[in-house]
Amino acid sequence: MTAWFETTRQRTVYEGRARVRIDTVRMPEGEEVEREIVEQRSAVAVVPVTPDGEVFLLKQYRQSVGAYVLEIPAGQLDDDDPSPADAARRELVEEIGHDAGELESLTVFLNSAGWTTERTAVFLARDPQPAPRPEDFVAEHEEADMEVVRLPFDEALALVMAGEITDAKTVVGLLLAARTLGR
Repeated sequence: MTAWFETTRQRTVYEGRARVRIDTVRMPEGEEVEREIVEQRSAVAVVPVTPDGEVFLLKQYRQSVGAYVLEIPAGQLDDDDPSPADAARRELVEEIGHDAGELESLTVFLNSAGWTTERTAVFLARDPQPAPRPEDFVAEHEEADMEVVRLPFDEALALVMAGEITDAKTVVGLLLAARTLGR
């Protein structure tokens, strides 16, 4: 017999950049439990790799861990983004001042299926080219402090393997890009 789960009630407990709701769920045995769900916009992440084998990363402060984190360019989908690929190109230009020469989809993953609706589409950007940031773009808050870091791709991959790069989208992106690039 296949197990079934029925949502019997949903209530919103917070609305801000994300929405937090509490679902009451009836388990297959009949017991009802509550689950906190964070409804978050989906996101994109991009592994920009130059023809000479360097990757662009960002060193950005993340309040949730109280530290700077080395990660690939990424951001949430905006309402006016025609597609995840367009959002990926937008994020590249805004965050590292480059556009993707060639953009290849690597995967879409669930960020943390136990508590959030967020999904991230990950792309490989080959041959990123300098591009002017949009005139209306203003880096604010943590973005105003982030640093663009260029590393040899193999060095970034070694940092993943050594447990020094631990951001999930970055680990996923670099490992899939390594496979795609034959490294």
